[in-house]
Amino acid sequence: MDFNHTEERQMLADMAGRFVREQYAIEKRHEIVATDEGWSREMWAQMAELGLIGALFPEDAGGFGGKGFDIAVIFEELGKGLVVEPFLPTLMAGTVLASGGDSFGGIIERVIAGETLIALAHGEPGSRYDIAHVETTAAQDGDGWVLNGNKAVVMGGDSADHLVVSARTSGDAADTDGISLFLVYANADGLTRRGYGTVDGYRAAEITLDAVKVGSDALIGEAGQGYDALAKATAAGTLAVSAEALGAIDVAIDMTLEYLKTRKQFGVVIGKFQALQHRMADMMTEREMIRSNIVNAAGHLEGEERDWHVSAAKQLIGRSGRMIAEEAIQMHGGIAMTWEYAVGHYSKRIVMIDHLFGDVDHHTERLIEMGRAKAA
Repeated sequence: MDFNHTEERQMLADMAGRFVREQYAIEKRHEIVATDEGWSREMWAQMAELGLIGALFPEDAGGFGGKGFDIAVIFEELGKGLVVEPFLPTLMAGTVLASGGDSFGGIIERVIAGETLIALAHGEPGSRYDIAHVETTAAQDGDGWVLNGNKAVVMGGDSADHLVVSARTSGDAADTDGISLFLVYANADGLTRRGYGTVDGYRAAEITLDAVKVGSDALIGEAGQGYDALAKATAAGTLAVSAEALGAIDVAIDMTLEYLKTRKQFGVVIGKFQALQHRMADMMTEREMIRSNIVNAAGHLEGEERDWHVSAAKQLIGRSGRMIAEEAIQMHGGIAMTWEYAVGHYSKRIVMIDHLFGDVDHHTERLIEMGRAKAA
């Protein structure tokens, strides 16, 4: 496997990184998060113009990327700026829509242009990290469908124009068969949503579907066969937040290193204390392990061993990422806990990413199960 970026991906990374550095300072992020929507449509339009949204989708869906390395490159740079614009919900909902064929191409094109917002409404109050756990139902009604149920922590759900909704058309709550996917207008009759900000500054919503009627053209793919599309979208989302965490880790380590070089105690720069040097070396070592695992996950996103490598990367992000976040706070001392100082915000995002798409315990158990299946 060639770990070097192609020339086009390197250019994409450089462009995204330059935009984040020049346009997305932490003070600007605070300003954006404090608005009613919690993100900036102006920033979103600029990012669309730069092609950052199009890089998340393959050519047959109207984009020019969509591979694991494209996703990782974009989200690593977004993580360096703690960018709150809806890239994650766009990636996940768009991945599901792209699986539905040409009938949804027009919507994806508008998404890539920054004109339409989409989000994946899949998680439910009792589903935890189980992709197959769907209690929301869809019953046929003439040529269309009627949807009933509740969706929880829908990232970007409060601003989306369309929601990709998972609903069960057959089977029990945890069956992989029987899950169908629908494209639903966010202002449809019977659909209500309650938006809120998450603890790390992003946006989510609780969605209620009360006898929401959709036409036959709202069905994405075949009825009852939506699990594979959901698994693909979840893998892409897991890789994305893992790469985002790496970007945040880079900044947290750089800020901590700079602090150790300038902060003095007892007349001595604290970076000369051997104990702190050892802790800094541990942080850097863990970061390189994380980087290697993300490269593996990105390289296998379209392969048969996708789930193994994605889980391995996410498990390490949860374990080592938390260690790095905590060390960054501790070595800064009290200043890291102030709102104005950026390292606390980076540490918070790193820790919260552990709880997206499965925490350390979940992915450890998943790796054990897959290992046993291989050995059998």
